[in-house]
Amino acid sequence: MSRSAATVSSESRFSHRFDTLQQLARDVLAHARKSGASACEVDVSDGFGQSVTVRRGDVETIEYNRDKAIAVAVYLGQRKGQASTSDFSPAALRETVDAALNIARFTAADPCAGLPDASLLAIDSQELPDLDLYHPWLLSVEAAVDLAKRCETAAFAVSPQVGNSEGATVSTQEGHFVSANSLGFIGGYPTSRHYLSCSMIAGESENMQRDDWYAIARDPQMIGSPELIGERAAKRALSRLGARKIKTCKVPVVFEAPLASSLIGHFVHAVSGGSLYRKTSFLVDSLGKRVFSKKLRISERPHLPGALASGYFDSDGVATHDREVVVGGRLQGYFLSAYTARKLGMQSTGNAGGCHNLIVHPGKRDLPGLLRKMGRGLLVTELLGQGVNYVTGDYSRGAAGFWVEDGEIVHPVEEITIAGNLREMFRDISAVGNDVLVRGAKQVGSLLVEQMKVAGE
Repeated sequence: MSRSAATVSSESRFSHRFDTLQQLARDVLAHARKSGASACEVDVSDGFGQSVTVRRGDVETIEYNRDKAIAVAVYLGQRKGQASTSDFSPAALRETVDAALNIARFTAADPCAGLPDASLLAIDSQELPDLDLYHPWLLSVEAAVDLAKRCETAAFAVSPQVGNSEGATVSTQEGHFVSANSLGFIGGYPTSRHYLSCSMIAGESENMQRDDWYAIARDPQMIGSPELIGERAAKRALSRLGARKIKTCKVPVVFEAPLASSLIGHFVHAVSGGSLYRKTSFLVDSLGKRVFSKKLRISERPHLPGALASGYFDSDGVATHDREVVVGGRLQGYFLSAYTARKLGMQSTGNAGGCHNLIVHPGKRDLPGLLRKMGRGLLVTELLGQGVNYVTGDYSRGAAGFWVEDGEIVHPVEEITIAGNLREMFRDISAVGNDVLVRGAKQVGSLLVEQMKVAGE
């Protein structure tokens, strides 16, 4: 489906037509200019969603949402004011612009404030190929309830030991937006995001364990079978029965793919503009230096069709481009918005709002292959707490998972803490699995870290 076709097919789904959002953006820019703003940027959005949760065969919640918003930022030289509204009437638009201007008048001038360099804007994004980001799911409440029930029923059918549930949830979200600024940039498109999850409880009395599984995609056809999701959630909960502590030790650790993305997320945070210019990162001044194992290559691919973090431009309107972020373990580029780039004396990388499809190139081993390579150590399947110090890189998280001997899982483990330093952990990644799980902006398989401290008994 072309972008224009996607826009046309979405018209009847939303409260406002796409061309209406474009005109609202133009009206805001015109009023800001007329009222004395030296520059202005505006975002107009309109969307809706539905979420259904079933627990133990009964409908627990049914939720609807329908949202719209206009967010305005105006500049008086290098003084910035922001305001927003959910009222799309002409009077409300004028009042919102006026409110932003009043704020700007009382704001201190910031030499780094302002719109991006015009040469970086995605002025010609309409000529780019379709990113395939919009797939409406014509799902009635009854059909959503049926999907959730099928998912949970399949989970209960795995074993009599699966005796309870935290529920199965089906949700769908659709929206479209327009971003524009006074330099001539205007762009936008419809998007969708659909989700199916199941969380099950196995065991009884004091020997109970929970685990879950979920899938998320732009296209509901890519979510897969609800029965398979339910079965996987149940089997993961069952596999944790009989978990116990282990002795404190220093061993290799494998982060299962669903958790490995959190390590890459810590890296992104540490090399993002806000952390760098504030000098609250352990990776300050790391450009061109080796921050990972030589085995690691990380690429950013903003234009992957159907991907969860694809986009023609960032939230500043700066055009996105393919690039290599890490090659041979060496950092090739930061993640910068227009503002943070100015603070650092650099150029925007098109990452206002975050990264776009960050891909850690996989190795040849699947998860069992990584465990065989590890030999003896810990497979982590759950992390607890938020023990990450981005200034020092110190890392300490509660964890659960499985103890591995001779490359095979021996027994489940719980009530432990894993600790290390992210600087060393990144350099000690000795293998990347090919079991890539796509659930967001970061695509990565399981990661083997050569050594961490595991605190137990």
